[in-house]
Parts: sequence; C-alpha cells; structure tokens
Amino acid sequence: MMYALTLLRKERIFLQAGHTNFCVCSPLFRLDDPLIWGTLPLRYMFNPDNMRWSLASHDLAFPNKLLSTFFSLGQTLPCHRLAHSPYGGLFQPTMTQAIRLLSRAPFSAPLACNDSTTTSSSATAAAAADIPDPFTSAALTYTTTGHDTFPAPAAYLSRRHGWVHIFPEGKVHQKDDRTMRYFKWGVARLILESDPCPDVVPMWIEGPDQIMHESRKFPRFLPRLGKTVNVTFGEKVDVDKVFGDLREKWKRLKEKEEGSERLEVGVLSDGLKYGKDAVELRKECAMRVREEVLKVRRGRGWPDEDPKAGLVETWALEGPKKEGKMEDESWVKDT
Repeated sequence: MMYALTLLRKERIFLQAGHTNFCVCSPLFRLDDPLIWGTLPLRYMFNPDNMRWSLASHDLAFPNKLLSTFFSLGQTLPCHRLAHSPYGGLFQPTMTQAIRLLSRAPFSAPLACNDSTTTSSSATAAAAADIPDPFTSAALTYTTTGHDTFPAPAAYLSRRHGWVHIFPEGKVHQKDDRTMRYFKWGVARLILESDPCPDVVPMWIEGPDQIMHESRKFPRFLPRLGKTVNVTFGEKVDVDKVFGDLREKWKRLKEKEEGSERLEVGVLSDGLKYGKDAVELRKECAMRVREEVLKVRRGRGWPDEDPKAGLVETWALEGPKKEGKMEDESWVKDT
C-alpha cells in the first residue's frame, strides 16, 4: 500500500490544483470498497474533501433512514439497479451527481449578499457562496424516485473536482482465472461528460474473494481469516491520449444536439441518451477503460483474457439466472 499512499498524495495535489480523480476497480465481494480505503491512515478520514465518493445499491445500502444517513455520511451515493428497480439505468439522477462531483462547477448561480456593511476575507466569502439559501434553493437535495430525498453533494463548490471510485462491472464476479465481466456504460458517462476530464487511476484487487467467497458454507456470515489481500494501483492514465478523441466527438455531438439551448452538466436530451452515435461512443469508452484495468491485471501475471469477455453479448448467454454459480464456473452476486 505504500505506492498507493504515494499516488494519493500526488493526486491530492491535483485536486487542489483543479483536477479530479477517478478510480476504477473490479469487485470481488460486497465489502471491497471499505476494505481498500480502510487501509489509508486515519487522518484521511477526518477531511471529507480528501475522501472518495462511491456508488452503492439503493435497496441494500439505503433501505431505511438509519442506513441512508450512515452511507450518506460515508460519501456514498444511492444507485438503483434495473434488475430490482424501475428507477435504475444509465440516466438516473445519481449519475448526474457523480458527473458533477468530477466537474468544475458551479451548476447554479450563488446568491449574492446585499449587506454592503459586511466585510470578510476571501476564504469566508468563498465559504458563504458555497452554501445556498435553503429557503430559496432546491439545489441542496435531489431525488432518485420522485419521492425520496438525498443530500446533493454537487451543490457545494467545495465538492467540485472530487474523487470518485467505482466498480464498473456492477456486481460481484468471482472466477478462478480472474476474468472480468463487461464494463457498464455508466463509466463512460463519467469520462465523456465530466468537465474537465478526470484523472483516471486503474486498480486491481486480489484476495477479498477468499475472505468471503460466494460458495462458502456455514457459518457464511463469518469472514475467513488468514487470507492475503493485494491491492495494485496502475499508473495514472494519459486521458488525452486514451480518451481525447472520444471526448472531442462527444463535444461535437453535444453541440449539434443542443443547438442554441445549452444543457446543464449531467443532463442529456433523448438524442444524447439513445442516439446511435452516443451509444457507440459509450461502448468504445467503456472498452478503453476496461483495457486500462486489464493492463494492471497483466502486470500481476495473469494471462490475456478471451477478447469476447469484454462484450455485453457474451454475458447475455448466462441466461436469466442473476446470481449464484454460472455455467462458466464463476460466482456472481449483486452488489
């Protein structure tokens, strides 16, 4: 983990200078995220601006007010899964929040202070502009269903250029040869639509599946001790080289679709959601992100995968079974 700490110290400089940080990783069990970042020194936990944002399943992490408060304070955003909720999908409101966390902001004009007799330092003034009037602004919260309410972290200027960590496969996937599933297209939205493009750091983890394997017997609720966990951080991706052409195509496509009416960051028209060109850009972007994670996998000594492993069509052959042991001997679990 010493390399990880060095990397994060460097990335913190980028955050202060106006850059965002975006980590992508392959999930092996439901507690991967707290296990990975729980290894950081305790001092990181006392500064929310220095900690990652992540996404978690709405039905698992946000089923009631107590857990919703707990995970919200842990800088986790509620994400609906289409297999369990009609509110899921690529264009749910939480994706807008994630995109804006990675962007430069502001997304709504701060309210001006009319008291000319008040003087303050630039730091105090910035802090005041960071907190909209709760009686006249609806930007402090957002809804994922039209009925629930969650804090909107992107409403605060101090949250801009944030650090987001995601698992693009969208579910636990445990396989002996460490083959990954296809990457869901939400990862492409975070790269194509964020302004500016975030710094992308690929990661590879091994060992958590041995602690809580999906095939474990009684007592299932107890973790298996004495296992080795390895967390490998790849080098920061050259985003201009890897994603620059895709972002330029997306920019032209968005300008063509918008016309004279500008869309807010994270908000898309139907053409940008479902148009053929937009869909193809997301597919290609997700594949390129997956390739960056595969580079870290190769560095750990694993052989190349079957090229078809990155295609959604390949995994559609699993059939209607959503969880458990699959025909290819892998174990799958919703996260």
